[in-house]
Amino acid sequence: MAEVSAKRQGMWPKLAVLAAVFAGFVFLVPRPEALTPGAWRLGGLFLATVAGLILQPAPGGAVVLLAVTAAPLLTPLKLSDALGGYADPTVWLVMAAFFIARALINTGLARRIALMFVRAFGRSTLGVCYALGLSDMVLASIIPSNAARSGGVILPIARSIAELYGSQPGATARRMGAFLMAGVYQSICVTAAMFFTGQASNPLAAQMAGAFGYTVTWAGWIAAACVPGACSLALVPWVVSRIYPPEIRRTPEAAEFARAELEKMGAMSAQEKVLLAVFLSVCGAWATSSWTGLDIAVAALCGSAALLLARVLSWQDVTGERAAWDIFLWYGGLLRLGKALHEQHVTEAFSQRFGAVLSGLEWFALLVAALLVFYYAHYLFASITAHLLALYAPFLALLSAKEAPLGLVVFSFACFANLSAGLTNYGTTPSPMYFAHGYVPFRDWWRVGFLVSLCHLAVWGSVGFAWWKLIGLW
Repeated sequence: MAEVSAKRQGMWPKLAVLAAVFAGFVFLVPRPEALTPGAWRLGGLFLATVAGLILQPAPGGAVVLLAVTAAPLLTPLKLSDALGGYADPTVWLVMAAFFIARALINTGLARRIALMFVRAFGRSTLGVCYALGLSDMVLASIIPSNAARSGGVILPIARSIAELYGSQPGATARRMGAFLMAGVYQSICVTAAMFFTGQASNPLAAQMAGAFGYTVTWAGWIAAACVPGACSLALVPWVVSRIYPPEIRRTPEAAEFARAELEKMGAMSAQEKVLLAVFLSVCGAWATSSWTGLDIAVAALCGSAALLLARVLSWQDVTGERAAWDIFLWYGGLLRLGKALHEQHVTEAFSQRFGAVLSGLEWFALLVAALLVFYYAHYLFASITAHLLALYAPFLALLSAKEAPLGLVVFSFACFANLSAGLTNYGTTPSPMYFAHGYVPFRDWWRVGFLVSLCHLAVWGSVGFAWWKLIGLW
């Protein structure tokens, strides 16, 4: 009871800060003449909501639900408009993907995939890191929760292999565990950037890009991110092994551990085979959606329905998927508020005001400067979603006004939002999960994150830009 009371006491000061953010924006920041007072209040409400996602006076879903409830009272949005985000197909795409992810974890297929990679590549510590990174990459193609796949599947295997070699937090951490925690975490930030479903906020970025007239598809995201992503995924574990090396480099027991675990699991069950068929079918439908015209949300919902009918997924699994329903609340609400900002020309006003300060720069120089600011601004955010909401649309508007190639702008900022989560031990949901195991000290975590960020900037700024030029994004 005392703990609950303390949380409640801490809630009210944070809510007061959010109210101050709203009031300060609405009454102290000069309103552009082109915007109505209602549109300006909408901007203040959105800014306060982002601040709420950072300060967390209540869970994220509760914060957004409060904002959706307040929208008809403070802004031009009617309640039916404010609730419109919950009918958006993208929201249901994420929900359906979460349900498929639950089946992947419940049946053990996700763990089987990870163990198969470890068995194939895990004869060295660096190989184990690559194996776990590749496992996360495969799962990222359909699991939009980096917490579920990286924290729920990949992390336990990494910890088990470290303990297999007597590497525990503390004196023996540097034997292997510290490297695996740092290297695998940096790898999963790359895989989150490689897929439309790599992270829950990636579809949100796609929706925001759509407001500017640029359509992002599942296949289009892979086409844009596959080459620079593969280069980063190949480079990052090696870089971490140099700047934060493990004491044990050869790990034949890791491959044997994976083999033994796979033997315990036995042959694939009938449920796993059905799930694998659905998994491949949904991915195939997503990849060919630009040719077939099938909405990717429909494909995902059909996959979920097939799993329910085959009893691979139970209705209790669906209703009990708390993370999915939490995302439903905050994602649908934020999606509508973000669209409303664009409809009310608030982001356009920001871009005009900010662009006037940098009016002397050509679009390419402005893009480089903006990307650097955007990347390292993640030190201020404990969520990729909050980062996107605060800066993605305004920078898109700014670069769009400068007539920068929209495809280049859309994908560079969307991918950098994921990569930048590697900077800190709070950058995205799995980061505190990995950090909390206690293998990597705070200072080392930040040092590794910063040095890896330089690698990302080098890879995506060279290979990435060259690849995007080759495929016609600019």
